[in-house]
Amino acid sequence: MPLPRVTYVFDAYCGWSYGFAPSVYRFIQANEHRVELRVISGGLLTGDSRVPVSAFSHLAQTNHRISQLTGAQFGQPYQRLLASGRFVMDSEAAARGFAALRQCAPEEALKLAYALQIAFYRNGRDLSDADTYINIALDAGLDPSAVLAQLHSEESARAAVADFSLARQLGADSFPMLLVETGGRKIQLGGVVTEPERLTQELDAALGLIDRSELNRLDTELEQFAYN
Repeated sequence: MPLPRVTYVFDAYCGWSYGFAPSVYRFIQANEHRVELRVISGGLLTGDSRVPVSAFSHLAQTNHRISQLTGAQFGQPYQRLLASGRFVMDSEAAARGFAALRQCAPEEALKLAYALQIAFYRNGRDLSDADTYINIALDAGLDPSAVLAQLHSEESARAAVADFSLARQLGADSFPMLLVETGGRKIQLGGVVTEPERLTQELDAALGLIDRSELNRLDTELEQFAYN
């Protein structure tokens, strides 16, 4: 029997995806023996949405909220990039870069997706810059020349567009989104602040291993514990 497929739809330039990534990683670590993972780019900032960061006046406030809720840290190089106001976030270029990395190490797709976000949100690196992918490749133990070849290939360009199309087909109109496909259904697991243990419980419910009422009971117990 094929394993149920879990799809993680993220965007490299989505701060909430950055904040959610550690929980997704720990969730997959705990469940990799019973699910097939697919990681795709969502396409947050494409076309006319590719404008200088100065146009996003809410970013600093949003990042503060992400830090409060997820513990994600935004590095000083990234803060300087925001302060300059000139940087343009291009999700299509980032998706092409991710596709190149994924092609070179498909089994490491989730780690590589997070590595992209660390490069931007901590180190202030441009995800349209080939040097960024050389550094990620070296850190991940990949062949930089192979990654660069993929980065400049038509295959990666097509893969980025295919990712965006698949995200729309799955109904992922905001990011991040974690979905499990089982029994012909697509079921969303958790949200941006959901802990990995809860994601596993929701996976169990989606797979019919526990009843939904059991989730409600667990929620009630947690609320009572917090109250007491």
